[in-house]
Amino acid sequence: MAEIISEGNELGFISVAMCTFNGSRFLPSQLASIAAQDRPPDELVVCDDGSSDGCDEILKEFCRCAPFPTQVVVNDKTLGSTKNFEKAVSLCRGGIVVLADQDDLWYPHKLKRIEEAFLRSSAVAVFSDADLIDEQSRLLGLRLWETFSFNSGDQRRFANGQAFNILLKRPLVTGATLAFRKECFDLLSPIPANYVHDRWLSFLFAIVGRYQLVPDPLIKYRLHKGQQMGPGSLTLRDRIAKARTIGPRSYLEEIEQYRQLYERLEERSGSFPHSERALEEIQRKISHLRRRVRLPSTSAARASMVLQEMFNGGYWRYADGWKSIVKDLVLR
Repeated sequence: MAEIISEGNELGFISVAMCTFNGSRFLPSQLASIAAQDRPPDELVVCDDGSSDGCDEILKEFCRCAPFPTQVVVNDKTLGSTKNFEKAVSLCRGGIVVLADQDDLWYPHKLKRIEEAFLRSSAVAVFSDADLIDEQSRLLGLRLWETFSFNSGDQRRFANGQAFNILLKRPLVTGATLAFRKECFDLLSPIPANYVHDRWLSFLFAIVGRYQLVPDPLIKYRLHKGQQMGPGSLTLRDRIAKARTIGPRSYLEEIEQYRQLYERLEERSGSFPHSERALEEIQRKISHLRRRVRLPSTSAARASMVLQEMFNGGYWRYADGWKSIVKDLVLR
């Protein structure tokens, strides 16, 4: 793995990539939190996706007084979140790229902690926990990793080279907390437009190399009605209601996404050190999802197929164990 690009700075050149779209309500506070970093970024690259709420004026004003180089690009046409982030990252010059959402708040020590994590390891990516806040920036008393049931055991396995196996079960890495080596991103792009960028990147980073985890919250992750993505429903009732609404469609979408991952790995297998094993596991994940799609509506037949997949180990290796078993038994 190549060392961090220094560009005259022995501690590395860190770029922050941010995307904006009609986020003027929270954007000034987020920009202020980035400007207040103990270790300032070496550059900030912002791609606005055609906002109509004054984001461009906020960004222009910030550029005039920012304590570090800032580049703002306004897209000629709307790209969508995934392609907009891809564009922003492609414009970054740093050896390390840190992603930023428009509506969060960074703790002052965020970039310093991320830089330290990269300098003491050969990790290809770093991600942290986050405190959850509401629309008024009030702490909700919850951490982001809690909402994913990302416990200490999974954290140890994730950091010790088993990130790929854990991510096969469920996505855990939130883009707003993610930083990575730019050279690795160049290997993983382009990102399919139907993918959420952090899910695509986090899964393939796990095949390229290792993660460094920062279990402390480095940002305040905002929950609000207008956000495009988030940790999802926080109560069991809300999760069940959402699962009933989505139904088997979610499995079909996952199958398509894993098929795309498979094709990219197969296409660039020489660039991924463990591609052969990864391709086999992705195929098994797809087979597991297909069995879940085909679950019959009658209770007895459904229970029989669920039990068979349970004893085969599919629910433990490629899903959330008992939670997924109960979901498939109860929701139809």
